[in-house]
Amino acid sequence: MKFLDGFGEQAYALLRIVAGLLFLSHGVQKFFNFPVDFPAPLNPMLQAAGVIELVAGGLIVIGLFTRPAAFVASGMAAVGYWMVHGSKSLFPIVNGGEAIALYCFLFLFIATRGAGIWSVDAARK
Repeated sequence: MKFLDGFGEQAYALLRIVAGLLFLSHGVQKFFNFPVDFPAPLNPMLQAAGVIELVAGGLIVIGLFTRPAAFVASGMAAVGYWMVHGSKSLFPIVNGGEAIALYCFLFLFIATRGAGIWSVDAARK
């Protein structure tokens, strides 16, 4: 589609920001029961996941230390997938792990590409 030519950097920045906000929202739900209550008690593993979601998600949104934050978020999503969803079935459509599997590979991509435009990392260069 020709009308989208030249908007790759902006689209990537929006992808990074929205993915970070959505990831951050999981941590907000865990610790602040917002916008709905978290459905389970927080054990140490869920607390660690919540901290990563809050910190890495926030850093990815603003584009600060984006590569390491996205790498940690990708790893947390991989661990979460195999610990929670992968034990139920190998197939994400069966085990309910589509979102976390997508986060894993999305954040791995962001870790390899960096923050891009509209980021603190770009402003610091």
